[in-house]
Amino acid sequence: MPPRALTLSGRILMCCVLALVLFPIFWLFMTAIKPPTDWNASPAIWVPAEPTLVNFKTLFDPDAIREYGVGGVSQSAGDAVFGSLLASTVSTFISVALGTFSAIGLSRYSRGGRLTPLVILSGRMFPPAAIAVPFVIIFSLLGLIDTYAGLIAVYIAVTLPFSTWMLKSFVDDLPREIEEAAMLDGMSRLKAHLTVTIPLIKGGLFATTMLVFILNWSEFMFALVLSYSTINTIPVQLAKYVTATAGTLYGVQAALAVLAMLPLVLGGFFIQGHLARGMTFGAIKQ
Repeated sequence: MPPRALTLSGRILMCCVLALVLFPIFWLFMTAIKPPTDWNASPAIWVPAEPTLVNFKTLFDPDAIREYGVGGVSQSAGDAVFGSLLASTVSTFISVALGTFSAIGLSRYSRGGRLTPLVILSGRMFPPAAIAVPFVIIFSLLGLIDTYAGLIAVYIAVTLPFSTWMLKSFVDDLPREIEEAAMLDGMSRLKAHLTVTIPLIKGGLFATTMLVFILNWSEFMFALVLSYSTINTIPVQLAKYVTATAGTLYGVQAALAVLAMLPLVLGGFFIQGHLARGMTFGAIKQ
């Protein structure tokens, strides 16, 4: 049956929902291009009469905003952008790689018993604040406080249960006969998984990678307690703008938030085709 056209009331309801969802993004972008004189204006200024990029310049030149009589911050956001890119990219790659082979082992060979998947997921049943202190104590003894190695290790530990569980569901949906046919043709188990299983769950890999990257990119608690002066991330830098000497730098915060959104929006745009494809397109189905 062809899809039914939306009624007038349905269209109005959809427009209201879209307006409600998109309004924070609109307000964030407008704040990012407002001059400091418009940040706390009463009544609120929805669209600035004189848009400016000074908030974006201030991210990498803390003194740029002083022309408006507003004090800047002592630290550039460049270190935070670099830190987030490094920690999120490396930890995402390792987490998804480990999660892929863990998912194959659990799905195809039931390694560890039936309770193993639940044990793996149990690590995510505790709030971050509850396990942050033990991580700080352990990493202090290991000398990993305020290092990218320590931050990456925590990100991997936190996201590995997600990547394992998500990828296991994709491997479960893949017929075993495809891998068995490859092994009958002379492939080893490992080669069959590398050349058959993994390519067929490509859509799931892209989806999992995007989710894990978002979790790492936006993580705040562990980045806050494990960083002091050497390393920095975007969520921590956003919090620093609240405690700036000149008060809350709303425009600078919004500018950094807009930049932080770009990798996620672009990544989602480029992988949407992979997410729409069937996981076993063209393969024999059970």
